[in-house]
Amino acid sequence: MTTSTTEARSATIATPIGPFTVIVIIDTDGTPTVLASGWTDSTDELLPLIAPGLRPSKVEAVDRIDGVTDRVIAYHHGDLHAIDDVAVAQHSGEFLQHAWDVLRAVPAGRPLTYSEFAAKAGRPRAVRAAGSACSKNAAALFVPCHRVVPATGGVGHFRWGPPVKSWLLAHEAATE
Repeated sequence: MTTSTTEARSATIATPIGPFTVIVIIDTDGTPTVLASGWTDSTDELLPLIAPGLRPSKVEAVDRIDGVTDRVIAYHHGDLHAIDDVAVAQHSGEFLQHAWDVLRAVPAGRPLTYSEFAAKAGRPRAVRAAGSACSKNAAALFVPCHRVVPATGGVGHFRWGPPVKSWLLAHEAATE
């Protein structure tokens, strides 16, 4: 396994649905890029989600990350578009990369079924691959895999638990 020599920063903030942690790298121009995020207070839970070639060798815990934690707070307080242009870095195969880009274009408050997501990603028959794109997404919230739901109803699976996914979907439906 290849490990990057990149140093990263992490911050954990309180949200209405529990602690949210984000791991970022800061570009030379000061722009933060999200490597992993989710509703946990543990960077140890997030680090394995980062592709080996992007995985930082060191993570420094900080209280906040300008351009990221403030946007997460704004999102949770009703500004659903606050997170839309936060940079994200994930690496995988061509389909997953494309599928993650497609997820970033799914509007808040308008969830898709897995079949609809597969079709938007250009592979209408690849419903399982669409589900895999959601399950392998390391940058929860910024790549909004929570906006994909089963056609049969309910919220389906979510790495951070169905109650978190339900809250996110209800929050987006009520705010949009």
